[in-house]
Amino acid sequence: MSATLLSTVLVFSQVCLAVALLLAVGRVVYGPRAQDRVLGLDSAYVCAMLLLVVAGMYHGTVYQFEAALVIGTLGFVATTAMGKFLMRGEVIE
Repeated sequence: MSATLLSTVLVFSQVCLAVALLLAVGRVVYGPRAQDRVLGLDSAYVCAMLLLVVAGMYHGTVYQFEAALVIGTLGFVATTAMGKFLMRGEVIE
């Protein structure tokens, strides 16, 4: 019984994360300002990372966790670089 409950909860969380990812992509596309687009991109990579983690839990493999770590690291660096560019107008001083 607990295995079916766990799989049901994981599928439900995948659906919720997919909807959140679509809404974040909508913010990236239709954001009125550059700051909104950066925030939408930040939310999109977090949702994609969490979607991979939940998929790894559902399938019982470790490969999705490694991909989630790579997405998290690259997303953090990209968000930091975009924020610095919006604040100062240059990334490398």
